[in-house]
Amino acid sequence: MRDVISTKDAPQAIGPYSQAIRANGFVFVSGQVAIDPATQQVVNGDVAAQTDRVLKNLAAILKAAGTGLEKVVRSGVFLKNMGDFAAMNEVYGRYFSSAPPARSTVEVARLPKDVLVEIDVIALA
Repeated sequence: MRDVISTKDAPQAIGPYSQAIRANGFVFVSGQVAIDPATQQVVNGDVAAQTDRVLKNLAAILKAAGTGLEKVVRSGVFLKNMGDFAAMNEVYGRYFSSAPPARSTVEVARLPKDVLVEIDVIALA
């Protein structure tokens, strides 16, 4: 069983991919960037503001899939600048305050729409 998950409460896909796929008891959410779903524009602000928007987008997609951030088992964080790690981590920690998921964080050369952070997750369905 493979279900495509889509919601208007998160940014629409900007390429040939789904917001998320539910399969075999898991929800695989595509990388989200700091796009406001109401305007489809990148939010203004630093990495903390962008991280907050990214996590809200992830939460909306997970909700549409019938799950939530508390069921995330793995996340990947992509930063434009590893110097932003502490600021990103502070906001991330507010969303994953107890039993946080396994995670990797890497610095990358460039992200879509020149954002500062992108995060993808895998959650229990």
